[in-house]
Amino acid sequence: MASAQVFSAQDPATALPDPDVLLPPCDLYSDEPQLETDLHFQQIVLFLDCLNWLWRDRTDFYASANSTIYFSEKQLRSRDFRGPDFFVVLGVERRPRKSWVVWAEDGKTPNVIIEVLSDSTATIDRGLKKQLYQDVLKVYDYFWFDPDSLEFAGFALVNGQYQPLQPNAQGQLWSQQLQLFLGLYENKLRYFTPEGELVPSPTEAALVLQQRADRLAAKLRELNVDPESF
Repeated sequence: MASAQVFSAQDPATALPDPDVLLPPCDLYSDEPQLETDLHFQQIVLFLDCLNWLWRDRTDFYASANSTIYFSEKQLRSRDFRGPDFFVVLGVERRPRKSWVVWAEDGKTPNVIIEVLSDSTATIDRGLKKQLYQDVLKVYDYFWFDPDSLEFAGFALVNGQYQPLQPNAQGQLWSQQLQLFLGLYENKLRYFTPEGELVPSPTEAALVLQQRADRLAAKLRELNVDPESF
């Protein structure tokens, strides 16, 4: 029997496999543990909701939270590596997936990964995972954030090695891949536009629209115009 094709992220742009080579299964469910605290859950939901709202008209990306990345048959058998807290893959079809299976996605690996640190994962996130994201998955932008201590760091892949990102005057770090800044806002890690504006969540965006509508209605009433007539 032919041996299974393994997509090594040493070459993440691997071409389509030979049809005579047996591939590992592609329709795999995520195998991630539950999030540790409410802070972790709230932070990861913000990552996902805010980016999906900002890019609501785009169809060329996949963003996921607490989901497994399957990148080799060996890893699939050993189950010795769990997925990141949040990741984004660019240049792919925007559709639901059970997990991210590299060999089923033309060898594509994430462009951006963000880990939310905890007491039980911080050492791995700063060490083993950082090394794996650099050397194997070759993730261009890697960030971590501790929702308790507010520790925040980011790295960009330069000539195969992670280089620390330098903060701007507001303490924000630039993601070249997302074309967004990441920085603290009300003790949460948030996205900011290149112009420095906070990227809202869907709830925040809806509240702003409602406030504008309320102000307009009040102004119309001052002019003796019934806003309900429109």
